[in-house]
Amino acid sequence: MNRRFHQLSCAVVFNFVVLVVASIVAFGAIATPALADDYNKETLINADFSGRVLTDSSFTKANLRNSNFSHTDLQGVSFFAANLELANLESANLTNATLDSARFTKANLTNAVLEGAFASSAKFDGAVIDGADFTDVLLRQDVQKQLCKVAKGTNPTTGRKTRETLYCP
Repeated sequence: MNRRFHQLSCAVVFNFVVLVVASIVAFGAIATPALADDYNKETLINADFSGRVLTDSSFTKANLRNSNFSHTDLQGVSFFAANLELANLESANLTNATLDSARFTKANLTNAVLEGAFASSAKFDGAVIDGADFTDVLLRQDVQKQLCKVAKGTNPTTGRKTRETLYCP
């Protein structure tokens, strides 16, 4: 009789654990990690990524002309050699992003946070950078001088002045 009682007790405990785990998963109490998306070499002209969380995703060599990344979390994202001409990156978080060889021609970077981004060969011809935070961004000296000519404003998220983050004279 003790053996039968033990088997029933184990079965009840097992079923209870299964029910609890299933309930937790079903109601989202256990957060599953977001997987980074791979958009490498894709043509995503006019794509709308606004307001999304795309941390650690990769857009290497992607054509993102006229795409919308406004208010998007792009921390750690790779835009290596991507075409971001006319892209909207207003208030985007590009902290620690790889922007090397990316083209931000006429892109809107108003109030974007680029802190710690790697952008040594990035092009910003005609980009709007009002309120952008370039703290600790690795830029070529000629690009830094070019950006200083149009730099103005204060980033509403970090409270830093654009000109100061670019070390403008």
